Amino acid sequence: MCNFNTKIGFFFFFAHMLYDKCMKIKIICFISIFLIITKVKSSDFIDKGYYVIDLANKVEWLKCTVGQSWDEDKKKCVGSAKKLNMEEIKEANIQINEQLEGKWRLPSRKELETLVCKDCEGSKIDKRFFPDTPAEPFWTSQRNWWSPKFFWSVNFFTGHTFGRFVPEKRLYIRFLRER
Repeated sequence: MCNFNTKIGFFFFFAHMLYDKCMKIKIICFISIFLIITKVKSSDFIDKGYYVIDLANKVEWLKCTVGQSWDEDKKKCVGSAKKLNMEEIKEANIQINEQLEGKWRLPSRKELETLVCKDCEGSKIDKRFFPDTPAEPFWTSQRNWWSPKFFWSVNFFTGHTFGRFVPEKRLYIRFLRER
């Protein structure tokens, strides 16, 4: 048989448990909504020194723009980023494949667009993974299907994609390879 004090104790214990469960649910909901709203993408990348693993696209990106190299001590890209035209890119691609493991290549339009960070200040790219990226257009490997004499580029100043550059134009490059 329960006395009055036992019933009061049970009531407070039950009320505390109910409150605790409600708080846990509220916290879980808050965190879930926060992650959805902020579109956290940094979990899609793994920093591996001179390259970055892109888990979403199953590729590995060079951390630095062509012309720069990764300085592990300074934790930054050093040197001057170079603009190349499509003929020069072929030669650069041969050199990079000789110097680094893997079959490096120009990204497709869709692949390069996935690096655009609309909310980033300055260059529209996540600088934690791709530091010192110029806020300018970068080449893709794809021709503009509406006007085949032009290639697609992704502009990291605006975050927009354009299909208006002829192969003779010099733009920046970021190579990637399959995982």
